[in-house]
Amino acid sequence: MNRNRVNITRRTARWTDDPVQVADAMDFWSFAAGAANVIMQLSRPGVGHGVAESKVDSGNLMKHPWKRARTTFQYLAVAILGTDDDRAAFRDTVNEAHRHVKSGPSSPVSYNAFNRDLQMWVAACLFVGLEDTYQLLRGQMTEEQAEQFYRSAWTLGTTLQVTEDQWPPTRAEFDAWWDSACQQVSMDDVVRSYLTDLLNLRMINPILALPFRPLLKFLTAGFLAPVFRDALGVRWGRTRQFLFERLFLFVAFANRFLPGFIRQGGSRVLLADVRSRVRRHRRLV
Repeated sequence: MNRNRVNITRRTARWTDDPVQVADAMDFWSFAAGAANVIMQLSRPGVGHGVAESKVDSGNLMKHPWKRARTTFQYLAVAILGTDDDRAAFRDTVNEAHRHVKSGPSSPVSYNAFNRDLQMWVAACLFVGLEDTYQLLRGQMTEEQAEQFYRSAWTLGTTLQVTEDQWPPTRAEFDAWWDSACQQVSMDDVVRSYLTDLLNLRMINPILALPFRPLLKFLTAGFLAPVFRDALGVRWGRTRQFLFERLFLFVAFANRFLPGFIRQGGSRVLLADVRSRVRRHRRLV
């Protein structure tokens, strides 16, 4: 069993043999993996401490959860569905915020938000998350389709400081890079506590959080590979795996009957909001 990727024994049949691209993965069901992807990103110490210690309150997940969720999903919409102008505008705004994210004398690890290796890790986590959710919703890709999907996803990193030559040139080489990068997965008590607060929805009203907390924990653990579950201390077993796979067999069946403008409408609305903010000279993040 690959400890660095989600292991799925049963998934829906392929919808079609047509060429694919990462934009096809922007179905709203993919957002169910959002918290899992945050955990994946923060499991790299430089990223985890960069977020947990950040002094940029405007983007603090624990203080402004809805705003942070909006800007994160808008980044995905811009990187995948946007134009070069959209990406340039978002890059300028994110860079301004990132200038304040760097380690200090008391930080246990060294980090800088402009570190291209850390940005590559974040981009790779986003790619892995989108590939996992896409195949749960649309079925397993052929090798040719996987290559198309992978190559179209490079804007997840190149929208910021990641260069094209940082991405391994082929999908198979990415797997080797990913296995090597996952050796650096590590969480201390500071990052683990931060992520536990996220899973327990400590950032929103307790009454509002109560009915959603069990579902969030179930979905998040299901979308985490064993290496990330172990780092966080999350338990998972055969029964939960069975329920997770059956849930997404049902979701995938329902999803294929929804028209594209419904499945991807949320991402299009987020992209439209970014363009509106740019026109009106309003802050993006």
